[in-house]
Amino acid sequence: MTIAGAILPALLALVACSSFSPPLTAAQQQSNPPPSQSTAPPNAAASKQAPAGVSSEPPSLPVDEIIKRFAAREAEFKQERDNYTYTQTFLVQTLDYNGYPDGEYRMTSDIIFTNTGKRYEKVTNAPPSTLTRVALSEEDLADLQNVQPFVLTTAELPKYDITYVGREKVDELSTYVFEVKPKKFEKNQRYFQGRIWVDDADLEIVKTFGKAVPDIHKGGSENIFPRFETYRENIEGHYWFPTYTHADDMLYFSSGAIRIRMTVRYKDYKRFRVTSRILAPGDQPQDDH
Repeated sequence: MTIAGAILPALLALVACSSFSPPLTAAQQQSNPPPSQSTAPPNAAASKQAPAGVSSEPPSLPVDEIIKRFAAREAEFKQERDNYTYTQTFLVQTLDYNGYPDGEYRMTSDIIFTNTGKRYEKVTNAPPSTLTRVALSEEDLADLQNVQPFVLTTAELPKYDITYVGREKVDELSTYVFEVKPKKFEKNQRYFQGRIWVDDADLEIVKTFGKAVPDIHKGGSENIFPRFETYRENIEGHYWFPTYTHADDMLYFSSGAIRIRMTVRYKDYKRFRVTSRILAPGDQPQDDH
């Protein structure tokens, strides 16, 4: 996020006209505690995170094997999620010194398919922004799509150093905890840096905590990004899909600190299926119910 200027209106127009740009959307204001305490969806992996912390207990499989397996599952998950429709809600607010919102941007979108199977985003609600102290940048929009619902596939592994930290109980799940950081920064590329929690049964990421990197300081401009937590939920018993992202962080600009609160929700996941029949000559098409 940058100090407010002329960037935001142009970006919002770009988003409204785009055919598909995943996690961009609106949400109801969330003023309760972070999701690890009470705001995560009831069935989310981390809704009741145990306070015991990370243990130094070794994994039951070699670390390299765990990484190889969860990355392969992530690649499957990424492909599978592209077959689902869902609703996204996005809210970003600036907070004053008393913790009350003094500006916000919100949007609600449906990720759906045409009858021919083309996936696109349909904006259903986007009231005018009241943000005055910060503006969303192109990197913010890209991070909403690719970093906050972080997916660490086999193809992405060479970009990161991944270190085993230990085990931790997350709700009823037993998980492996890994530290993740980029090996290097390529120009115009965005990365995740932080921790991931991998279910030790399904070997899938169920929670992430960290931030999008790098922060950008170029010339007189500053583009700084908040720390966030993303929680996943088991969908149809197969894959863990992101359902909730929350950030409440202080961004330190040279002109002063600004507190940011951000919420992204992904809900109503439904598999998209196309039903087709070959009609014999003279047959009349019928509606499927």
